[in-house]
Amino acid sequence: MEFGTAGLRAAMGAGISHMNDLTIIQTTQGFCRYLEKNFSDLKKRGVVIGFDARAHLSSGGSSKRFARLAANTFISQGVPVYLFSDITPTPFVPYTVTHLKLCAGIMVTASHNPKQDNGYKVYWENGAQIIAPHDKGISQAIEENQEPWPQAWDDKLIDSSLLLHDPYATVNKEYFKDIQKQCFHRNINKETNLKFVHTSVHGVGHKFVQLAFKAFDLSPPFAVPEQKDPDPEFPTVKYPNPEEGKGVLTLSFALAEKDGAKIILANDPDADRLAVAEKQESGEWKVFSGNELGALLGWWIFTCWKKHNRDTRALKDVYMLSSTVSSKILRAIALKEGFHFEETLTGFKWMGNRAKQLMDQGKAVLFAFEEAIGYMCCPAVLDKDGVSAAVITAEMASFLATRNLTLSQQLKAVYDEYGFHITKASYFICHDPKVIQQLFDNLRNFDGRNTYPKSCGRFKVSGIRDLTTGYDSSQPDQKAILPTSKSSQMITFTFANGGVATMRTSGTEPKIKYYSELCAPPGNSDIEQLKKELDELVNALEKHFFQPEKNNLQRKTE
Repeated sequence: MEFGTAGLRAAMGAGISHMNDLTIIQTTQGFCRYLEKNFSDLKKRGVVIGFDARAHLSSGGSSKRFARLAANTFISQGVPVYLFSDITPTPFVPYTVTHLKLCAGIMVTASHNPKQDNGYKVYWENGAQIIAPHDKGISQAIEENQEPWPQAWDDKLIDSSLLLHDPYATVNKEYFKDIQKQCFHRNINKETNLKFVHTSVHGVGHKFVQLAFKAFDLSPPFAVPEQKDPDPEFPTVKYPNPEEGKGVLTLSFALAEKDGAKIILANDPDADRLAVAEKQESGEWKVFSGNELGALLGWWIFTCWKKHNRDTRALKDVYMLSSTVSSKILRAIALKEGFHFEETLTGFKWMGNRAKQLMDQGKAVLFAFEEAIGYMCCPAVLDKDGVSAAVITAEMASFLATRNLTLSQQLKAVYDEYGFHITKASYFICHDPKVIQQLFDNLRNFDGRNTYPKSCGRFKVSGIRDLTTGYDSSQPDQKAILPTSKSSQMITFTFANGGVATMRTSGTEPKIKYYSELCAPPGNSDIEQLKKELDELVNALEKHFFQPEKNNLQRKTE
């Protein structure tokens, strides 16, 4: 296993390539030494450690056990540890780092990965996930601290230590107090007849979403009984990932039909992501894409801000962020409304760190999102947060219901006002790194050495940005503005028809992902023609750039 900006993610089991007691101890020893080097007051401030409900019976590994071993490592060196006594959503860890002014945070989770996996996610003192050069520094410190320290395995030692603190009660109280700053329609919430179904997909979210609804004076959502309690086997789903769409929501649809609920809210197992579905007039269910929900939440959060900030001069200090592979809808809203929009590299580590920089300069970062159903709706958490996103979505839907509008109708209104942004994203699975490397090398040497494709089927390429090499054809010096990374593949093609497509490798899964978008100016309402054009562009991308048959790539649907 290699420690990167995403920390660690691998299957639980024996051996140095797996998540187990030894690799957790080694990782934490390295992290502890790295923190000692960076913080002279580490022994005063300390760290927070949280965990989800994952467990692996055959190897004896579990998130809770790994969290206790990590706590033991820090406490053995005289470092105070705020170890949650029970499972928590991932966003509670960055929240605690900020709230208690700690040096760092660790969350033991594999998010929505298959059941055999686990992970180790790290936050810096600013409450955001680590970025370079910390990943390299921690990785090197791990290499230098391979041999377990005395009593490294004896996690019972922490129970009698004065350095062990449990932040569970405090954080539960303070977090729900903080997210209430985003509650703008308490009276509507109290009286709404709208019914919601919530599923935590056998993860940690159930209790916390119930509490969030209570904090907003909303009636509690109906919980999917088969999925509300944590279960590391994830028995009712093939993949515990609401991003995979309707398959994960089968039981939610059934409960919603039974109880007359119109909206489904689904968290992934560590409750940092949110999927939303709404029943249409036809009786069909529409599952919103991450970009569509990003458009709705962006519109909603700005609308609420505007209502409470009549002074338009404040707009110059208002920001929204999204990742470069997400829809540009926030850019369109920002252009028309007069606030700032910035895009970052893919992943909340970039948006969290950028948001903190802006906040430190006195700016207000209202919202950030990525298409992988991740939303940062509340500045108290500098990471994606599926708990606050769920309750804010519920308040938005309740408000719209008083205007006889559905989420789908409001989404169309947003597109009518700011221009249609049609997106399509998918992936291919490839377990051979050599094939992936070859695929991207071919794109960089398409018509001879160092030449990118000039067209993709009938679609003319008008611009190329390669964030692996740092090349950007649109810049005067042909150098990309966003940070580049040679360790991951990422090329963005802009087409003459206004389409944009990005191909990139995943940091945590054996996938080559693609993201495409076609943007139209306000007033162009031929949405079917736009969809057809984007479908044709995506088909050409798959055929000419991915070449799945030649490269033996497995499609998402398989």
